[in-house]
Amino acid sequence: MASNLKVIFLFPWLLQCGGGNVDVQQKPPIQVALLKEGISIPCKVIFPYMPKYTRFSIIYYWINSMGQKTSIYRRSENVPIPSGKENKTATVSYNHRIIPLENTSSTGTYYCQVKWSDIEKMGKGVFVLARGTGYVETSYGWEVLITLFFLAALSIAATALLLWKRKVLCPRRSQLNILTQKVETQPPSASPPPPPPVYDSLDLQQVDVYSVLKSNTNNPSPRKSPPGETPKEQATREESSDTLYENI
Repeated sequence: MASNLKVIFLFPWLLQCGGGNVDVQQKPPIQVALLKEGISIPCKVIFPYMPKYTRFSIIYYWINSMGQKTSIYRRSENVPIPSGKENKTATVSYNHRIIPLENTSSTGTYYCQVKWSDIEKMGKGVFVLARGTGYVETSYGWEVLITLFFLAALSIAATALLLWKRKVLCPRRSQLNILTQKVETQPPSASPPPPPPVYDSLDLQQVDVYSVLKSNTNNPSPRKSPPGETPKEQATREESSDTLYENI
């Protein structure tokens, strides 16, 4: 009974020392490959230097965009244990290179799977984007440079023209604003004085004439009777003249 308990307690420790240290890694997760250059599928195997885990098989396969699985390559490994490395962890890279790729339909995820006698580990995979050609140098380099230079020169000229217009027009606008402010702030001018009377424009002689006329109008002189006419005849004549004017 005691021996069975020891085995139960030792079993998790054995898993930690052996199977617990086994792993498979694939980095980087994304790659871009050209058809002519091909691709190298990364596969890094981590295991302890123990006879049980130094013998394993590596399987490479590919899953395309349609989800179809295709086996690519298989290899078996028997790693010798270096002296003094017993039970220590080893990390060994087993990259498989595919060259050339068939066509652009080779795009997909490539996996690396490692099998021991009682353990299987699989990497997370590497997505590969297959391309027919890479960067192709075109003859448009000089044309692009000339176009950029022309646009830069045009932009500088337009900026200079705008600054010149602003420099010329701004003083005129400021002068107009000053004149407008002066007109607005100037108090309203007084109404022109009334024209002088007519008599002011006349000289003393003309004033005297009008004064004489006015005095004659106010004080009419008595009519003089013609010589040889008696006052009675004069009164009769004036009466007849008045009667004649009334008839008219």
